[in-house]
Amino acid sequence: MAKFPASEPEIRALAAKHGLALDGPLEINDMGLDFRVVIAKSERGAAWVLRIPRRADVLPRAEYEAKVLAFLEGKLPAAVPEWRVFTPELIAYPHLSDPTALSFDPATYAVTWHMDQNSPAYVTSLARVLVALHALAPPAVRTAGLTGLEPDEFRGAFEKDFYRVRETIGVGPELAKRLQAWIDDESSWPGFATLVHGDLYAGHLLVDKQGGVTGIIDWTEAKLGDPAVDFASHLQIFGRESLERLLREYERAGGRVWPRMPDQIEARLAAAPIRYGVFAIESGHAEHLAAAKTQLGVA
Repeated sequence: MAKFPASEPEIRALAAKHGLALDGPLEINDMGLDFRVVIAKSERGAAWVLRIPRRADVLPRAEYEAKVLAFLEGKLPAAVPEWRVFTPELIAYPHLSDPTALSFDPATYAVTWHMDQNSPAYVTSLARVLVALHALAPPAVRTAGLTGLEPDEFRGAFEKDFYRVRETIGVGPELAKRLQAWIDDESSWPGFATLVHGDLYAGHLLVDKQGGVTGIIDWTEAKLGDPAVDFASHLQIFGRESLERLLREYERAGGRVWPRMPDQIEARLAAAPIRYGVFAIESGHAEHLAAAKTQLGVA
């Protein structure tokens, strides 16, 4: 894998090497853990998204994401990226026209919303997209080469991650007690699996001027799993009342729910530091390990 391009001339040269001549300023986003993201225009005026791998170890995940996008083509009431360039050095695709619901300033971490946070269109359209995603048949998902867990594997898989993080980094006593109780309580876990996005938060959802969801990006984490995963970030950002509205719209649109689904969603949100802890361990980077300790309550 080539050296990570650090300067604008290097990024332009990388794009040109792959047949994409860039013109005008580059909008560079360094927030991503695995990819540097650049938005730029070609000489013909078309907007493109460039994703530049930060490390060689992210490439298998990119290959997997390519499978996910191929499987999803035409199956959702929302757009997904269409990769036109896919090499170990660069991923590039035409920029989807609408903005993400929110964005972060990479320097200050300030949040900018590109929609009315109280838009009813956001909740109703998100519910429809989630119903379509979660309705995709597991046998077809597996045939497409996508990974996942069976329902009776959910608790064991999380328990394994929990113990790994606790033994390697540590988990604060309150969080450890909360998560162990969740592992031990079978009643909140679903008895079925769906295809999930896996990292579905407002920064990965594209919206129109009314707040309606028009597209979804960053499908690296997609797999068969617990559908509650796709609601946790909504709870974190919009709160319990908005989550309850989303679940009502989801069920009304045909989504499959279970009695303790809200509790499962809350538990998934509480468990987010474990997921980051696993990432920190696998990356081996000191800054991620330090940040994980803070989230896990052991810093």
